Amino acid sequence: MRVALCGGTGQAGSRILKELLDRGHTVVAIVRDPAKVMTQQRLTAVKGDVSDEAGIVEAIRGADALVSAYGPGPEQPGLLVPATKHLLAAARTSGVPRFLFVGGAGALEVAPGVTLIASGNLPAEWLPIAQAHADALALARSSDINWTSLAPSAFFEAGQRTGKFRLATDSLIVDDKQQSRISFEDFAKALVDELEMPRHERKRFTVGY
Repeated sequence: MRVALCGGTGQAGSRILKELLDRGHTVVAIVRDPAKVMTQQRLTAVKGDVSDEAGIVEAIRGADALVSAYGPGPEQPGLLVPATKHLLAAARTSGVPRFLFVGGAGALEVAPGVTLIASGNLPAEWLPIAQAHADALALARSSDINWTSLAPSAFFEAGQRTGKFRLATDSLIVDDKQQSRISFEDFAKALVDELEMPRHERKRFTVGY
């Protein structure tokens, strides 16, 4: 499969890139600085920015899927929704048949009808980026393209690729100690599993231990 990937040099994106290549996919990594991407077989790095919709259209044309691991982080939450708008529009214009993107845990439910954002359990400094992810999800839901959003657990961190995790749709996954965790590595596996065997088209789902 030929996959266009935005955000492939970030924490989650770099693991998604590795997972794609390890499974034999061909990847076009769209990055601000192609020099940051190590040249290897089945990988092409092209210069691009999520704010440049026309440039993204050209970069992803002919791909079987567009995957976005773009995340501005808590420092610049206002960048996420415009970027999502550009990526959704670029996917539509280019005719790429699937768009998968990294979501946020904040819009997941911790009790029936109560999201993590609404629960009051998120630190104040994380609320703006959590709300931005929720708004980006709403944009996808209102679009007419074939999208999928994979939301991480509350704690999203470097770790091991165990291949042992659980999936859910709308509820935050917690373990028997009431902890909500997933590694970047297992998150990447879950995302590429979905890419290869679609089970959540036009849906949000989540992964956790």
